[in-house]
Amino acid sequence: MATRTAAQRCEQARVEYDAFLKSCPTNQLLDRISDKWVSLIVSALAAGPMRYSDLGRKIAGVSPKMLTQTLRSLERDGIVTRTVTPSVPVRVDYERTPFGAGLSGLLTAVKDWAEVHIVEVNEAREHYDGSSS
Repeated sequence: MATRTAAQRCEQARVEYDAFLKSCPTNQLLDRISDKWVSLIVSALAAGPMRYSDLGRKIAGVSPKMLTQTLRSLERDGIVTRTVTPSVPVRVDYERTPFGAGLSGLLTAVKDWAEVHIVEVNEAREHYDGSSS
């Protein structure tokens, strides 16, 4: 039996990833990035770096707690970076990483699709609700 290098073992694991399995890391990542707040935050940052307070104002309905938790998880995953500028008050800016820019394009496309097609979705819902009565 031949020994494999760490890179070979990593590549083999990558081939074996199956997002349909709950225990698979890719399933867990999909769960994270499909979150509504993740989509809106990453889409908002597509325009460039933003302060925490600006993100909170731009994203209607997000609580400070949820905004903080989501930004921390995105920072942990390498999707956004956090820059603290010592001043009074302290200035905190968030921006996408180059890695996060690839995800941003996808999530922004989903957000744009939702904005364009909400009328059709609402019509389909009304039709469904009316026919199932």
